Amino acid sequence: MEARIKNVEDVNVFHDEEQDILYISFGKVQEADDSELTGNDVVIRYRKGEVIGVTVLEFSKRSRGKALGEAPEVSATA
Repeated sequence: MEARIKNVEDVNVFHDEEQDILYISFGKVQEADDSELTGNDVVIRYRKGEVIGVTVLEFSKRSRGKALGEAPEVSATA
């Protein structure tokens, strides 16, 4: 599926420590009408064909041992 991110200037990030999930939303937070689970447990959320967010499952396992501010290894193709 080919998709584009509509608004990268307004990025919201929330880490649910209890569930260990990182939520990243582009633009206002809104309900997706489609989603795709990648092979590395990343969910790409779409609305009307545009990427509105990314959900990273088991986030702390990806970021463990990384320096603060260093991006975790997350790869996704849309």
